[in-house]
Amino acid sequence: MAAHPSIPGDPTQPHPDELARARDWAAARFAAPPHPGPMGQTVRPAPPFSFVYDGRPAAALLGGWGPQTTCRRLDEDRDEYTVTWRDPASGLVVACVAVVWQAWPIVEWTLHLRHEGTGPSGLIERLQGLDWLWEGAADADCVLHHHRGDDCTLHSFAPLQTPLGRATAVRLGAARGRPTSEGWPYFNLERKREDAGVVVAVGWPGQWAASFTGHESGDLHLTAGQEHTRFRLQPGEQARTPLIVLQFYRGTPVRAQNIWRRWMLAHNLPQDHGRALGPKMGAASVQYCGFVSTQAGDLEFIEAFRARGLRLDYWWMDAGWYQTDGEGWPKVGTWEVDGNRFPGGLRAIADHCHAAGTELIVWFEVERVHAGSWLAQHHPEWIHGGAAGGLFRMDDPAAVAWVTERVDQLITDHGIDLYRSDFNIDPLDYWRAADAPDRQGLTEMRYIEGYLRYWDELRRRHPGMLIDACASGGRRNDLESMRRAVPLLRSDFEAHPEGNQCHTYGFAAWIPYYNAVHNWDPSPYRFHSCMAPFVQRNWDVRQPGFDAALAQQFIAQWEAAAPGYRGDFYPLTGYGADDTIWMAWQFHRANEDEGLVQAFRRARSPFVTGRFTLQGLALDGHYALTETASGRCWTAPGAMLCDEGLEVTIAACPGAALICYRRVDP
Repeated sequence: MAAHPSIPGDPTQPHPDELARARDWAAARFAAPPHPGPMGQTVRPAPPFSFVYDGRPAAALLGGWGPQTTCRRLDEDRDEYTVTWRDPASGLVVACVAVVWQAWPIVEWTLHLRHEGTGPSGLIERLQGLDWLWEGAADADCVLHHHRGDDCTLHSFAPLQTPLGRATAVRLGAARGRPTSEGWPYFNLERKREDAGVVVAVGWPGQWAASFTGHESGDLHLTAGQEHTRFRLQPGEQARTPLIVLQFYRGTPVRAQNIWRRWMLAHNLPQDHGRALGPKMGAASVQYCGFVSTQAGDLEFIEAFRARGLRLDYWWMDAGWYQTDGEGWPKVGTWEVDGNRFPGGLRAIADHCHAAGTELIVWFEVERVHAGSWLAQHHPEWIHGGAAGGLFRMDDPAAVAWVTERVDQLITDHGIDLYRSDFNIDPLDYWRAADAPDRQGLTEMRYIEGYLRYWDELRRRHPGMLIDACASGGRRNDLESMRRAVPLLRSDFEAHPEGNQCHTYGFAAWIPYYNAVHNWDPSPYRFHSCMAPFVQRNWDVRQPGFDAALAQQFIAQWEAAAPGYRGDFYPLTGYGADDTIWMAWQFHRANEDEGLVQAFRRARSPFVTGRFTLQGLALDGHYALTETASGRCWTAPGAMLCDEGLEVTIAACPGAALICYRRVDP
């Protein structure tokens, strides 16, 4: 890792300089009182958001709206600042609620607008949660590190780099309303000349857009928010922007990503029944092995795993357990268990799982409604699309209240431990079709507010219950969702070994907990490609030829590595999909001074040996290394592993290596 003035032995611990910069930046915009300018006017740094009100930019209006600032300590980690502006003429109230983290170089905020006038507000347009002129960035060899979102291909989450300079403009966004569909709302802006940068995240489970524009002045203009807004608020009505997060850093982008990973694990990803998210192994319901899911069939599969001594933390019941009138799993909207296939309900399966220490995952998709379902027939007013089916109206409080009660009852009655939420419909056209010309963007806002309220209420009623944020794979992994859920299916492109390698390489930089799917195959290369904090196995272990001993070896190798996935993530090679290359990475747990290296030799690579310089190790330390497949053990100095590198030989083509290490100073 590049030299950095940080705490010795832990290069990804936030540095005091970074913390000070974040606090100073936030104080200037949220906490410091305005001061007189040279002409007697009130001067304050421009707020980091923008909108246009009745044709006038907010920056020209807010100074005359009497800003007031309040501060409160949320907890030992966070201070909250609320800056409020009131338009005395129209009654529009603008409140920016910002949180400044104490031990992290991170600032976050959301803008809220509320109309307290007697008639409609003025016209609000181009509402941007982030609008910031970053001085000098376009002249500092600035590079935008960004990623593709999920498009169900090998290249989902692929890392990209785009230089930013004067007269350059880059615009990125979501596709068709799902936040990580094709786009990825997390960015790392590196100022290479200054060995520094800033991470930007847009928390919005809808249609976001971001732009990065270099000016001839050398400054870089950053904007981000809901893609399209043009509306008037009615008396008492409110609106909000996406959550915006900035993380200031010094050093390399990889170092910044690991500070981000640590913050995500410590303060964002939900806990599992009061515990930190731990490594898990699940097994899929029988339909993944080509059978129709039934009570008898699921219980037979579960018992087969137990009989062979195969670890089973979760039993995963996917789509189709509900009544579909024989039309198959896509017919959603009748949320009743199919009693013909499950005469004991899902409770019979849950009780069987719980008796063996296994938890039950059950799939739902409440936001898509199929024609002919109970909802379409009895409550077409709750559907964008009516009786013909379409998008469930999370923007309607009555609909949200009903679905909350119904799903809560199913979770309670049937002993469900993890709520798997899918979302196989593009919502954007429905949202926009519902908006009048002077109400554009509000249906999307109301929908997102309802969706977040729904998840929050389920979590309140079932403390510690995890939610899986599936959306045709990985199309709903924005920060607002990740504060409530975990991504147990990164992509529906799920059982391809090179695809899983590429997905881990891109995804792990941002979200430290995720799942990979392994369809049974005796190849170590394929299994190691699917190793992740959560491994989902589509294994028909009942088959006479199933190799239970090999399966036990795979599980033991994963168990040896799994704790390391909570560590810092270091790519050891470049990214690539070509089958002639090697791909490798390292996970390092700084507090324990241990970790793992995974390396993959692709099918047409001519190279038998690779050498990889490790990161984060103590140069004056010694490390015991174990190659899990062969059991070979040896010791090496940290300085050698970081300078000369770790030599890895993979004879098989394709092949994989897993090497675990720990510090063992005498």
